Amino acid sequence: MNRILAAARLHLIHPLVIFGVPWLVGGIAFAINWALWATAGLDGASDGDAFTGGVSSLYITVAVAFVQAVTQLLPYAMGISVSRRTFYLATALVAVAQALVFGIALAVLTALEEATGGWGAGLEFWAPAAMNVDSFALQVLLSGAPMLALMFIGIGMGVLYKRWGQLAVWGLILGTLVVVGGLAVLLTAFEAWASLGRWFGDQSITTLAAGLPLLLTVAVAGLSWLGLRRVVP
Repeated sequence: MNRILAAARLHLIHPLVIFGVPWLVGGIAFAINWALWATAGLDGASDGDAFTGGVSSLYITVAVAFVQAVTQLLPYAMGISVSRRTFYLATALVAVAQALVFGIALAVLTALEEATGGWGAGLEFWAPAAMNVDSFALQVLLSGAPMLALMFIGIGMGVLYKRWGQLAVWGLILGTLVVVGGLAVLLTAFEAWASLGRWFGDQSITTLAAGLPLLLTVAVAGLSWLGLRRVVP
């Protein structure tokens, strides 16, 4: 356990990269959205139904940070005799802890957003639409679970790059586009969009925003470990 904690501290050598940059990007997105809401009166123009997906910039930046954590730190860690298993467990530990801390921070910001009437402009930014719930603990879960999934996707992308190179990354991206596009064509051909919409409508926000991301996290975590076992510096 001590070796895992020591390896985890490698991620904190430059804390601004893994912690500061995501909040800087998210903060800039928030400032831009607040300015738009405040100056254009978007909340009033939409009868209070408008919301923004700008908080996704925070999530995406966190995922990118974990791609870099693998591609840049793994060779160094292996160079100082940190095993692949120890590095993986340390990175997973950092991801879980960071997702929890970020989830709490987002829940606090959501509560402040509610208390200030959307920062005085009717802005729903930190937990837009159905993501905003009354329970603080549930809010932490709904905000943190998708972030944890994206962190492990970042880890997986980093492992993919280190194991098979840039072509594998592009292959995954293009393959994903083909699969998603093919599913869209099938749903259209069988006129199944309405059925899919009803299925999503029947699920609770906890299932959609926490349950499914956590299942994805487990799947990607397993695949990442399988790939990492044969990575070379």
